[in-house]
Amino acid sequence: MTLKKILLMGNPNVGKSALFSRLTGAKVMISNYPGCTVEFSQGEMKVDGERPVVIDVPGTYSLAPTCKAEEVAVKMLGEGDVVINVVDATNLERNLCLTLQLLDSGKPVIVALNMWDDTKHRGIYIDTKKLEELLGVPVVPTSGLSGTGVKELIQRIHEAKAQQTRHTQDEIWEKIGKITANVQKLTHRHHTLLDRLEDWSVYPFSRWIIAAAVVIGSFWFIRFAGEGMISLVFDPLFEGVWLPLMEKLSIFLGANSVLHQILIGTLENGSIDFGNSLGLLTTGLYVPIAMVFPYVFSFYFLLGLLEDLGYLPRLAVLADNFMHRLGLHGYAVIPFMLGLGCNVPGALALRILEERREKFIAATLMAVSVPCMAQTAVIIGLVGQRGMTYLLLVFLILFTIMMIEGVILNAAVKGESPEILLEIPPYRMPRFGTTVKKLWMRMSAFFTEALPIVFLGIFIVNLLHSLKVLDVLGLIFRPVITGLWGLPAEMVPALLVGLLRKDVAVGMLGGLGLDNGQLVTGAVILAIYFPCLATFFVLYREMGKADMLKITLIMIATVTAVGTLLNMLF
Repeated sequence: MTLKKILLMGNPNVGKSALFSRLTGAKVMISNYPGCTVEFSQGEMKVDGERPVVIDVPGTYSLAPTCKAEEVAVKMLGEGDVVINVVDATNLERNLCLTLQLLDSGKPVIVALNMWDDTKHRGIYIDTKKLEELLGVPVVPTSGLSGTGVKELIQRIHEAKAQQTRHTQDEIWEKIGKITANVQKLTHRHHTLLDRLEDWSVYPFSRWIIAAAVVIGSFWFIRFAGEGMISLVFDPLFEGVWLPLMEKLSIFLGANSVLHQILIGTLENGSIDFGNSLGLLTTGLYVPIAMVFPYVFSFYFLLGLLEDLGYLPRLAVLADNFMHRLGLHGYAVIPFMLGLGCNVPGALALRILEERREKFIAATLMAVSVPCMAQTAVIIGLVGQRGMTYLLLVFLILFTIMMIEGVILNAAVKGESPEILLEIPPYRMPRFGTTVKKLWMRMSAFFTEALPIVFLGIFIVNLLHSLKVLDVLGLIFRPVITGLWGLPAEMVPALLVGLLRKDVAVGMLGGLGLDNGQLVTGAVILAIYFPCLATFFVLYREMGKADMLKITLIMIATVTAVGTLLNMLF
């Protein structure tokens, strides 16, 4: 059997991604399935001298699809040569429904009985030889996290068999019952600390305490970890090492030269100001590396821990009642959480929502009131200098905007929000290697995307400044910026840069001499007036022309009204 395309198929939360990483060495390429916007990961593996493509198919519970991701999974099934059916060994009965449907499809199948290392901790014994005999296909115990069984899985891939069975739905569940009764035994075991945490996470009173502790603890961890990295590492590095080099380069180029304006930027009282000089080698490097990287790094590290632990689905269930008031169900908390790291993956995660109404409301609320961690980092650094009261005020205003607009959209957009149907995985201790690998991939993407856009934004602003275009734009928008918002016309460059990088735009407010009220107003305006272009294009792709036009008009109306109201209050 020639292997060209191997599919990893299974229910959500069965460890497919971890196993995929083991099989391909994490050398992956992200693609969209033709004709839709559902993403999948693909890479290559080596099998007996062959190098077939391995595809991590979107998770599905059944071959009778109920959402776009499951539709893609079913379409991909027809394209594969072999299916590796990834089964959660700790939840065999539920997972076997998809297994039997895959056997009915006629495709060669091999079963990876994943999360095998968890079975003994949960008092579960599975007779793999008997399971293999009853299914009629190879069964290999594996663990994507530890690597257990991966070598055997690769060695037995050519043993994958195609069955010619045909089951009705009733026959499938009857057969599942017989299989589990024959191959699985459950024994008593004492509760571990993770078991107790699982229980506390669902008890009516303690679940709110845990959720509050996670949210508040996450905020403080990100802030203090980020501030610690800045004060101990990056500020000494830029001030002690990079600044003397830039000062020598400034003298060499001459303060009035065009090249000086592009590379070094404007001198503040004869000195380089990394936050406001707006040179490619000054602000262009300082903002993404020293101001943003520490907070983004802290956020993604913490997010990886919460993902691997299994807390995020519990948070989604807990948030369900609140989210329904905004026209969403609890799973919308996932794209919002991702959006707090970066709005682009947050926008991509909107596809997990089933109805177009939900996607429209979630996309609008995220674009208007969910700042990315890069922008949040600069807000913390800039507004936080004026006091914790002003910092909390910025995020309280954004939360209030989300609440008001959510209630309005829930009433105005026709349709209903479906109930949440979400698989809750058991708690598992995060593996350090897995967490670090995810962190590395996310931070690599941050640098490859952030630095070029920051450089481009600063170059464009410098070019417009030298051509006096910013002065013209300042005159055009002065009635809104100064008249309605009470801000100086010099905010025009920040608004332009905000289309490329919101974090750089917020950082530019520091050089405008704003009072406390103006700084809060400016930070809120930059947070809600428009997403960065990368997020805008992803939302456009996800939502389509008509819905994106509506979202844009809502953003313009919101920023105009909020800016005017804040000017009146301050």
